[in-house]
Amino acid sequence: MQRSIFSRFLNNIPSQCAVCKAWPSNGMVCEACITRFAQPVRRCATCALTLKVGKSADIKRCGACIVKPPPLDECLTAVSYEYPWSDCIASYKFGNNPAWAGMFALLLKSAPSVEFAVDESDLIVPVPLSVARLQQRGYNQALEICKHLSRSKTDATLLLRFKDTLTQSSLSKSERLKNVKAAFAVEPLRAKELQGKRVLLVDDVMTSGATLFAAAAALRQAGATNITAVVFARTESD
Repeated sequence: MQRSIFSRFLNNIPSQCAVCKAWPSNGMVCEACITRFAQPVRRCATCALTLKVGKSADIKRCGACIVKPPPLDECLTAVSYEYPWSDCIASYKFGNNPAWAGMFALLLKSAPSVEFAVDESDLIVPVPLSVARLQQRGYNQALEICKHLSRSKTDATLLLRFKDTLTQSSLSKSERLKNVKAAFAVEPLRAKELQGKRVLLVDDVMTSGATLFAAAAALRQAGATNITAVVFARTESD
């Protein structure tokens, strides 16, 4: 009880906005910066790239996804990977600051269709890190976001990563696809649990989609009938 009261007290302490440095901000980013930098935009339904303004409202997918549909039923994101969110993500992943997970999950739940997707899902699965990277970082950034979306639905042991891949950001698109090929598999003794299930696959950033697509393919092969990817930020090119 004392810890709960103390946590609520801390959450109400005015703090400095990480973006504009304004005081007070009851959170890591103030409402003014969220309003300015997290406006929803029209995105491709299956890869979350921003659709050009001039395109008809009837067009739901980008040309690349129409030609070659990804192994996702839907892909949702909160923001574009650009200032100030790219700096916030760097602090989250490389600055030993897991507290950002709550803010990212809050912004995701405020994004179109995300809260509905969370409610409709049977399982929420984070993209797993390799053992080496998990030991180096100390936490899986995707898992921390999952916990804030729905702790009761989160399952961090169902999808396994057994290939210690190179860092995706340093590779070209074709290299990324090759890098994560066969990197993921469903825990063999638990594969039946995916039969007919709706899965929410979560990561912090989506660039080419190679990692998410490889993870989704493993879930689909094990019997998941619907896979929605949810990422906090999406780059505007792949």
